[in-house]
Amino acid sequence: MSNIGVWEAAEPGVKRCILKAEGGLMMMEVHFQPGAEGYEHSHVHEQMSYCLKGRIEFRIDGVATVVQQGQSIYIPSGAKHGVTALEDAALLDVFTPIREDLVKR
Repeated sequence: MSNIGVWEAAEPGVKRCILKAEGGLMMMEVHFQPGAEGYEHSHVHEQMSYCLKGRIEFRIDGVATVVQQGQSIYIPSGAKHGVTALEDAALLDVFTPIREDLVKR
């Protein structure tokens, strides 16, 4: 069964919805409550994140960057990364290839 188009809990204060996963691309919307964290992790996928609202601090391989509404950031394959929402925030994440670990088929 697919979870595409279904909101689900991720970490505390974080929820996500996979909008589309087709070909070699996947798009996902992620909402954060103020102070919520996306725990540090890495994956083989390339990732681009666009900030839909709010401000989020990204930590990529130990380098911190604050991204705010209207800005985007690139996360290379294999990079250790995590985020902290500095306020109520939302991201649009795009991955290539598809994150099969997140897509339930």
